[in-house]
Amino acid sequence: MSRSKKWRLEWAFFLGENGRRQYNKLCKGCVHPCKQSFRAVVVTCPHYLSLRSKKCGH
Repeated sequence: MSRSKKWRLEWAFFLGENGRRQYNKLCKGCVHPCKQSFRAVVVTCPHYLSLRSKKCGH
């Protein structure tokens, strides 16, 4: 089955050198569908709270 041109353009941001989808380090183990590309810098994620951010909030 061939993929459409639109699909390829959409997923090109997620494809690594080996042609497979790659996600950000924080998103790899996450169960939520809001995964980000390895090329993106995660500024904020509604589902991720680090221990450091919890300590700074007190």
